[in-house]
Amino acid sequence: MQLIRLRIICNTTLLQVVLLLMTGIVSAQVDSVALKQNHQGKAVIIATGAAYAATAAFLYTSWYSDYPQSNFHFFNDRGEWLYMDKVGHMASTYYLSRWNTAVFRSAGVEKDKAALTGTITAYAFLMGIEVMDGFSTEWGFSVPDVVANTLGASAFLLQEKFWQEQRITFKFSVQLTDYAQYRPDLLGSTTAERILKDYNGQTYWLSVNPGSFSGKDNWMPSWLNFAVGYGAEGMLGAKSNPEVYNDEALPKYDRYPQFYLAPDIDLTRIKTNSRVIRTLTEVFGFLKIPAPTLEINGKGKLKFHPLYF
Repeated sequence: MQLIRLRIICNTTLLQVVLLLMTGIVSAQVDSVALKQNHQGKAVIIATGAAYAATAAFLYTSWYSDYPQSNFHFFNDRGEWLYMDKVGHMASTYYLSRWNTAVFRSAGVEKDKAALTGTITAYAFLMGIEVMDGFSTEWGFSVPDVVANTLGASAFLLQEKFWQEQRITFKFSVQLTDYAQYRPDLLGSTTAERILKDYNGQTYWLSVNPGSFSGKDNWMPSWLNFAVGYGAEGMLGAKSNPEVYNDEALPKYDRYPQFYLAPDIDLTRIKTNSRVIRTLTEVFGFLKIPAPTLEINGKGKLKFHPLYF
C-alpha cells in the first residue's frame, strides 16, 4: 500500500506546485531593473538550487530511507489508473520546465538558453526520482514514466523554440469523490490527501489559445482558451478493483475514461501592471477555470455540466 501511496504523491502536479512555489514567486516578482544586476541573478539561482536540494532531501528522508534498498531494477506500471498517472507526469514535467525557465530568465539568462536549461534541470530532477525508485526494493525504474516526462518536457521546449510562447498549456482541476471512503489508505482520508491521491477526482487538460494562431486580425480576447480534458472514474485500485477491503465487500464499479471539452482562461495573458497579480497568475495559472463543460465518457454517455472544475 505504501508503494502506491508514494508513487501517487510523487507523480501529481500539485506536489510539484507546493515544492516549487517559492521559486515561482521569486521569478514572478523580480523586476526588470533588478534582473540586470548580477547579485539579483545569483540570488534567484541560489533559491532555485535550494528548492531542488530541499525537495530531494525531503523525498529521501521522508520516504525512500524507510524502505529496503536493492540493486537497480525496472518496474512496468503502464496502464495503471487508466493512464492518469502518466498524464500527471507529462503535466508535472511541463510546468517544472516552464517555471524553471522563468527562474533562469529572471536571473538574466538569454531566452533560448533559459528554456533549454530550465527544461534540462526539470527533466533531470524527475529523472533523479525515477533512479531512486529504481534502487528501492518495493518498486523500480519506470520506463513509461520517463516517456511521459519526455513528452511533457518536449511540449514546453518545442513551443518555446518554434513559437517563442506557450500556445498550448497543461491545466489541472480536481474535485472530491465518494470513492475515497472505500479505500482511504490508497485514495486519502483527509481532504488534502484525497486531492493528491484520488485519481477519480482529477482532470488534466490541454488548453489551447486560438488567438495566438490567428495573427493580429484576431477578434477573440487574447486570454480566451478552449480546453480538452482527460479523466477517469470507478478506480479503487491501480490496475483493477479489489472485491474486499479490511474483510468487507467493496462496491463494484466500472472503470472508464472521461473526455471533456470546455472554454478556459489563460490567466497569464491578462494584461496588468500589478506585480502581485502577475505573481498569482504565473504561480496558479496551471489551474483550469471552472466553466460549462461537455463530457463524453467510456460508457458512451454524453453529459453536460453547467459548471465543472
